[in-house]
Amino acid sequence: MDNNIWIIGCGDIGRRVARLYLKDFSKIDLKIHALVSSNQSKRQCEELGLETIAVDLDAKESKKMLLNITKTIKNSSLFYFTPPPRVGREDTRFKYFLNALTSLPKRIVLISTTGVYGDSKGAWIDESFGVNPKADRAHRRLSAEQTLVQWAQDNNREYIILRVPGIYAKDRLPLARLKKGLPVVNSREAAWTNRIHADDLAMVCRAAMESNISGEIYNVTDGQPSTMTEYFNQVADYVNLARPPQISMQEAEQTLSAGMVSYLRESRRISNTKMLKGLQVELRYPSLKEGLKK
Repeated sequence: MDNNIWIIGCGDIGRRVARLYLKDFSKIDLKIHALVSSNQSKRQCEELGLETIAVDLDAKESKKMLLNITKTIKNSSLFYFTPPPRVGREDTRFKYFLNALTSLPKRIVLISTTGVYGDSKGAWIDESFGVNPKADRAHRRLSAEQTLVQWAQDNNREYIILRVPGIYAKDRLPLARLKKGLPVVNSREAAWTNRIHADDLAMVCRAAMESNISGEIYNVTDGQPSTMTEYFNQVADYVNLARPPQISMQEAEQTLSAGMVSYLRESRRISNTKMLKGLQVELRYPSLKEGLKK
């Protein structure tokens, strides 16, 4: 393992990854650097003992900041967790970051989304399924994937791409939505959705970084899909709140936000076989039931 680690976009998942390294390698000279976009995130990372820099990657002055830190990025293990911009179909933020590097990391682990597959009508799919993004947010993630693949080829660098669905944990549940009593689509019309526990995602990120495999894409899910309606019902039961009311898909299209409707229009069940075998990981929470145990 390389002792020099960078986490670009060190939010909740980044901090979980950092804790894994700090727990297991506390007695060696391990340097974990974090790049964040807010002072709040900076404080949270510094509380873990991470060498943290707050910078807005979209600001013009960020280029000078990046030039100053790229020396320490040389031959590092770099996790890139920063989300794309909120508009457009390209991840211009990731392109900007890579172009600003004067010294290159040895290996990059990139978080993408299973949304790049689009809609499979509920069929089971794996990494061999062709990409067909529908929503702009999925196009932006695919743009980041393509940028990384080309950059890695041009610079002879190692990389792994992790396609991630919904992320949950006991402190990442849709409680506000449940408390408001917002509706969900009825069980008959509800789309299949996939998820991964935040701690398992962090573990997989680390396994991907420490693997001797490069140039691969892995779906990171617990392999136990359910409908979105079933997900909300299980969470509601867990926190002792009323289950959300159910409406038809037609009603949902008229009453729910455009962002939510775009999720509801895509139905897929995603296999995690390649991840389990290729990265040789064992999930701590192999199902939502395990993740929500009291």
